[in-house]
Amino acid sequence: MAINVNNPEADALTRQFAQMAGVGITDAIVIAMKEAIERRSRAETPLETAARLRARYEVVPGDLATHPLPRQVFDAMWDDA
Repeated sequence: MAINVNNPEADALTRQFAQMAGVGITDAIVIAMKEAIERRSRAETPLETAARLRARYEVVPGDLATHPLPRQVFDAMWDDA
């Protein structure tokens, strides 16, 4: 199946990457997509990031941290009350 790129920026970036990597356009796309998928699969989830930061800074959440804030708090932050 063919890929048809009609976006000038995507075309320019692909060509730039292909030149940097010393490969053709098709191989450049394959390499870039593999790298992007690998990078995203290794990324922390928000819960993992929060746990890492709590451990690093020795933050122990209190009892109130397990309960969501009431809607009024969020409304007040954006003046949507």
